[in-house]
Amino acid sequence: MLSKAASRFGTPQILFGLAVGSLVIFVAVPVLLIFVNALWVDGGLNVVDLVNVLSEPDTYQALLNSLILASGVTVTGTLVGTFFAWLVTRTNLPYKGTMKLLFLVPFMLPSFIGALAWKMLLSPRAGYINRFFMDQLGFDSPIFDIYSYLGIIAVETMYLFPFVFIQVSGALERMDPTLEEAARISGADLFTITRKITIPLVLPSILSGSLLIMLYSMAHFGTVAVLGSEAGIYNIPTLIYERIHQSGGSFAAIRTGTVLSTVLVITAALIIWLQNRVLARGRYQIIAGKSFRPAELKLRGLRIPLLCLCIAYIGFTIVLPTVTIFMVGGLNTYGLPFTLENMTLNNYRHILFEWDLTRDAIWNSVSLGLASALITMFAGVIISYVIVKMKVRGKGLLEFLGMLPFSVPGSVIALGVILAWSGRFGVNIYNTVWIILVAYIARYMAFSLKANSAALEQVHDSLVEAARASGATLWQALRDIVIPLVRPGMVAAFFLIFLPALRELTVSVLLYGPTSRTIGVAIYTLNEDGETVYSAAMAGIALIIIVTAEVVVKRFFKVSQ
Repeated sequence: MLSKAASRFGTPQILFGLAVGSLVIFVAVPVLLIFVNALWVDGGLNVVDLVNVLSEPDTYQALLNSLILASGVTVTGTLVGTFFAWLVTRTNLPYKGTMKLLFLVPFMLPSFIGALAWKMLLSPRAGYINRFFMDQLGFDSPIFDIYSYLGIIAVETMYLFPFVFIQVSGALERMDPTLEEAARISGADLFTITRKITIPLVLPSILSGSLLIMLYSMAHFGTVAVLGSEAGIYNIPTLIYERIHQSGGSFAAIRTGTVLSTVLVITAALIIWLQNRVLARGRYQIIAGKSFRPAELKLRGLRIPLLCLCIAYIGFTIVLPTVTIFMVGGLNTYGLPFTLENMTLNNYRHILFEWDLTRDAIWNSVSLGLASALITMFAGVIISYVIVKMKVRGKGLLEFLGMLPFSVPGSVIALGVILAWSGRFGVNIYNTVWIILVAYIARYMAFSLKANSAALEQVHDSLVEAARASGATLWQALRDIVIPLVRPGMVAAFFLIFLPALRELTVSVLLYGPTSRTIGVAIYTLNEDGETVYSAAMAGIALIIIVTAEVVVKRFFKVSQ
């Protein structure tokens, strides 16, 4: 009887139990507590408070702002991403390989640092560009107010358009060009071919990228927090932060935050549902069985002007704000002109070697990134193995729980972690670095599952079966066969988590305590406190760390292959 029970509870069951337990603890419980806390009070359903919060003018305005900003960013990001994707894949644009890489640079850079740079350039009273036009060229008023809906939309577009760019450029590169060639032979002009053939065939990729932009923009905290607060523009994430921050983390404010979070979750669910519908309807067979080289449109006299347009866009959206961050970080006092006598390196030295707040923030970000990446990488391997390779009931639930944080805004994850790990279950890690680690693990679990699942799909089942037939245990087969084969996927998962964790703000801004600031939080709080020069210097150091990490990642990943 005992042996029969033992045979039912072996290594597969242990793996399944570990997978279920980790996802329930890190993902399911925090997200579930959001809805429980929003709907139930003192053990009973309380719809009155829910209705009161949702009917407040601030809530209505924040939701309206979220929709306005997300819609604007989606339209502009889609247009910019689609245009540049077409330009670098289907034309004879000079240096288009280099241009394609440069258009991906915004993925490396935190958008809230970009927002900080544009605040320094285009704030109505102190922005360097506005002051130049008013002081030197005699303008009576600022040429552009960055503290506006248009300003926020413009800055977010600069950093979110790659979602469309990547998807559309990939679709255009894989598309069979004979369809367009046939239309051209039939006498159709470029406009007709683009309107009736090219755009319809890549429309699913365009719409998929657009919905990703909308999903991210709805949940965006940093850009709106930096540029919107001056003009009283709040979206749902920034309203949640303001309510909790102003109340000192009171239970009433947290409950209000959970109610607002349900709005974000419902909105995110709707966007994901729309994306799935688009992808289901858009299964055009645009890839032929043969290998085709996409036909290039000859730009003729437009080659150099369009190349100049690409260079100008990159210079305006990437180089200018980056240079501004480093220049302002080197000023003795914010607002002084950029002359040698006004510049100093003391700000950078102070932040790196003398100021405990910033040194701790750098250490916290690096250590949290490494720890969350390592833990999530190994947990992702176990969960992915159960999902991909094992025949056990409940695998669908595992996959759903693993991908849930990817579709839930970061502020929702942060609130759920606060509710779960602030003493409710006998564990109180609130205001410590550990609660941020737990939130990172939940937030980035989906990245690990995607990378590891893709690698495991390529490992044939017969390899493990042969090892088992030779007398190896499942643990030995995993250690000696599976893990060495999926090592590239594990490395990819590690860096997919480590790099975003270095620049994370949305989650940690709701969770940090006096000694657990991260790089993003330090930059944001310094800016809020009016320490513009130190905020810029910290942002410059953060950019160096992030870019260095990106370069090391790419070289290490190539070596690991």
